[in-house]
Amino acid sequence: MPSSETDGEVPGQTLATVAETLYLANLLLVPGVAFAGLLWLYWRHAGSAPPLARCHLRNTMSASLWAGVLLVVANAVIIALGGYDAPYTWMVVVLYFTTAHSTLVLFGILGVAKAGAGKMYRYPLVGRPCPECVLIE
Repeated sequence: MPSSETDGEVPGQTLATVAETLYLANLLLVPGVAFAGLLWLYWRHAGSAPPLARCHLRNTMSASLWAGVLLVVANAVIIALGGYDAPYTWMVVVLYFTTAHSTLVLFGILGVAKAGAGKMYRYPLVGRPCPECVLIE
């Protein structure tokens, strides 16, 4: 019996996985470029995507925006503590990366796993609720 690559795939699963992958790429590989790709994907598919993809798109966009806000806050704290030549600079950088950034990356890894499994996922703290999540899980 021949099997195809899309056997058992939930509608929107590929789009959800791409959104989650772009989110992680924005945090880890190509910041800005991957965000532009995610933003384009969101604008193109947010209103017409299947519920699974719509939920993942909403959450990756929300988490990406929060990541940007947290990065701006970290830079503001560095500047407030005396600028980039101050002794506190590395303390703030290390605290930011060990708490905020790594937490956002962990959320993204969980999101990729859920999207690959065809399941809804709401990012803790920074995610947007999806009405569809209540109905499915």
